[in-house]
Parts: sequence; C-alpha cells; structure tokens
Amino acid sequence: MHNFKKLDIGNKSVAFVSDIYRLVNTFPQTERFGSVSQMQRAEVSIPTNIAEGSAKSSAKEFARFLEMSLGSSFELANRIMKVKLSK
Repeated sequence: MHNFKKLDIGNKSVAFVSDIYRLVNTFPQTERFGSVSQMQRAEVSIPTNIAEGSAKSSAKEFARFLEMSLGSSFELANRIMKVKLSK
C-alpha cells in the first residue's frame, strides 16, 4: 500500500487537473458541452485512479489502476487534439 499524498505521480496528477481546467476555459463555446465535459471526466479520473490504486495491497493491483490512469490520459490527449484541429 502506498500513501497517495506522498507519491510524486499523485501530486503531479492533481496539479495536472488544475492545468487542464484552465485550458478548457479557453476553448470555444461550441466545445463546452461536448468535448469539455468528456475531458473533465477523463482528467479527474487520472488522479482518482492513482489514489484508489495506492490503497491496494499488491503491486499488480496498483499497476492496474495506473494503467487506467494512463488510459484516461490518452483519452484526454485525443480530445485536446480534436479541439485543436477543429479551430
């Protein structure tokens, strides 16, 4: 078991959420209800999965939650690219 608050990746993922919230506020109004909503869900799931995984007793379980966080980060990157291309 890991202490989420002491994990570098945990702290960086929480800061990342703040950065993304600032970024999505610059997006056009047309993206606010579709892509932005999906992006916010994906960004919040990144630190949430890291925190949940840190409470698991085995390294294998923790790794599974880190993989879910990675998947959410890829989803988020895809959404950012979509919005960037639509400008």
